[in-house]
Amino acid sequence: MSQENGTTWANPATAGLTALAIVCTCFFAILTGIVPHTAAPMLGCWMIGGFVVQFVVALIELRSGAMLGGNVFLLFSAFFMLTGGMEFIIKASSTFAAAGITAEIDGWAWLILLVTLILWTPAYLRTSPRIMGLLVIALDVGVLFVTLRDLGIVNAAVAAPIAGWALLITSIFAIYFAAAIQLNDAFDKTVLPLGKPML
Repeated sequence: MSQENGTTWANPATAGLTALAIVCTCFFAILTGIVPHTAAPMLGCWMIGGFVVQFVVALIELRSGAMLGGNVFLLFSAFFMLTGGMEFIIKASSTFAAAGITAEIDGWAWLILLVTLILWTPAYLRTSPRIMGLLVIALDVGVLFVTLRDLGIVNAAVAAPIAGWALLITSIFAIYFAAAIQLNDAFDKTVLPLGKPML
């Protein structure tokens, strides 16, 4: 919570976690082939919506002094949500293919996001409830295989399903964590346990 001019702001992390869950579930559906890749532009629209939510969450978390959560939401809002969403829409355009534009740079950008996420994971494992730690570990695996796929190191037929299932697990932990925060606060007791930090 942040205080400014006597006004209290509530923690918006539950909205940010729900936005993450929506996008991770949609990624699961596309990466595992449940939904065809022709749905990617619609996923792009959902991701741009997620950008708005996560950007607001990042600003409020940073204002509240939550350095780790605020920075993660800020990075994810910009590069995972907004950039990813625009890329899905642009890649589906016939102009993209006709102009000879390629997306090989994606793997290199994902590599930096992966390394950052892995290096920041111990901070989550030390300071966040166990459920959040498990969420971050699942997200690490999903981002790892997206990166390996986009760099051409692992064949998409192998990497995509692994990434998809890891992102679905991320989504499940995100929804549980968001629900626990809301219900535990509303009932002023532990309705859904979150566990102690893993480290």
